[in-house]
Amino acid sequence: MLVYIDDATSELMHLKMAESESTFAYMDATREYIERHGKPVAFYSDKHSVFRNAKASAARGDGMTHFGPALDALNIEIICANSPQAKGRVERANATLQDRLVKAMRLEGISSIEDANVFLGSYMARHNARFARPAFDVRDLHRPLATHDDLRSIMVWREQRTVTAALTLHYNKVMFILEPTAISKALARKRVTVCEYPDGRLEIEHEGHVLPYRPFDKMRKVHQPAIVENKHLDAALMLAKQMQAIMPHHRKRNNDAPARRDQPLHLFPEPKPPPKIDRRKLGGSKLKRGPRLSDEALRERGTLSFVQRA
Repeated sequence: MLVYIDDATSELMHLKMAESESTFAYMDATREYIERHGKPVAFYSDKHSVFRNAKASAARGDGMTHFGPALDALNIEIICANSPQAKGRVERANATLQDRLVKAMRLEGISSIEDANVFLGSYMARHNARFARPAFDVRDLHRPLATHDDLRSIMVWREQRTVTAALTLHYNKVMFILEPTAISKALARKRVTVCEYPDGRLEIEHEGHVLPYRPFDKMRKVHQPAIVENKHLDAALMLAKQMQAIMPHHRKRNNDAPARRDQPLHLFPEPKPPPKIDRRKLGGSKLKRGPRLSDEALRERGTLSFVQRA
């Protein structure tokens, strides 16, 4: 659950249920918050990887994540607290929500994220009427959106890629083939921006122009429907499928790729993990120990002299 609270009054400003606390989930929830209340001066958060890059020295010197440039474009500062105690009111409100909200949804028979998001609006009104407190300064510092502020084009995961001489670029184990238009033909050896939207759309942009493309997934597998529909190539496709099952070209996407559990449709399906092997069953069955032989039986076999006596 993504929670937005006014730290001065403990008032719930926005609640949203999501599959996970991913960058795309926060982008979508922040867009809804700003559309409803306007642009705040700053967001006060914890040190979640969405808000702060813990490996700033290795990746980016400023410690800014992909969520940071979106807030920077809106002139919103993000402040990361050093401890839970620094966010006293927020943490106490979270503890209250984890107790009361779960029980309230259970009484309403809510069991899905979609129903929960519909219910949260009425719950926030009841919660604020009971737990919110008047602020010392009653001024509302939210700012209206400017005419050039397009939230859906700002709340985007952006990465730079270089176009090859063949008008292709690689992103997250997928090769994107640019259509040979007048604009794309001049982009060989130049940088373009890959934009992933929270709803799963992906666009390739250069100086405000959206470039048409065709994706080719390097992790694509040969499936049975492809074999059935291509009867003349069934033998070759079956062989390719068997080879891919034994030696897949790529086993997983990039490690720094965003979590996509909140995207309904996207171009990067994860491969199925290889079946687990119980190594205890790799060898043959264990031999059962027979009955202990007596000294007379060992003497008859001529092996009594090898038995060590304690």
